[in-house]
Amino acid sequence: MTDFRPINEPAPSAMPRHVAIIMDGNNRWAKRRGLPGVAGHRAGVEAIREVLRTCRKQGVEVLTLFAFSSENWQRPSAEVGALMRLFSAYLSSEVKKLHQDDVRLRFIGARTRLNAGLQKKILEAEQLTAGNSGSTLVIAVDYGGQWDIANAARVLAERVARGELAPQQIDEALFDSATALADLPKPDLLIRTAGEQRISNFLLWQLAYAELYFTECYWPDFGELETLRALQAFAQRERRFGGREIAGSNVEVIGNA
Repeated sequence: MTDFRPINEPAPSAMPRHVAIIMDGNNRWAKRRGLPGVAGHRAGVEAIREVLRTCRKQGVEVLTLFAFSSENWQRPSAEVGALMRLFSAYLSSEVKKLHQDDVRLRFIGARTRLNAGLQKKILEAEQLTAGNSGSTLVIAVDYGGQWDIANAARVLAERVARGELAPQQIDEALFDSATALADLPKPDLLIRTAGEQRISNFLLWQLAYAELYFTECYWPDFGELETLRALQAFAQRERRFGGREIAGSNVEVIGNA
């Protein structure tokens, strides 16, 4: 049972700019209730609204959600079809409201295996909300971190082949500029629900120095209280980005993270 004791909201100065979430546990949530898996996915869609609202209220600039991975295509075709229909329905019902709330929608992933109608909806949602500046909601669909890295390497290799770039010019910053979230701040906090403690091929490049937060809570039950708990846990972390503070000094030296 969820503990509804009040908690202190984190101070604005300790707030992550970018939160990424692996939304796990929909099927297990449904199974516990004797419901079909698709019911869990529907409940998971409902949870997005409250988490986004809470993040915006707390000043989080970017929320990235892992909606459908490259590997999820291996699931039973009936489940994949249900997920695609839910995703399409979410876009139909939510995009205008998100636009009214000044939320910019971004989608990352290959997209090539999505049907033409869904690709059209994604493009229209991005175009409609492109000028919004209140916050950014990124939805990763047909996405994998390894795909992202390989795609960035391919983009740079094509530039080298065209003579626009010399191989020795490629460094971390240039490589980063070719990745899916290049125009956004790196995720400060990764949340994964439902008890698993792995990142499952999500934002492999971008999560290098993110704080990780794992919770047993299934995604459909992850609401305002659980979001605040994750943000509070983040606020209590000491982030050194590979440096180490010398006692009595403000100097940072390179050491183990």
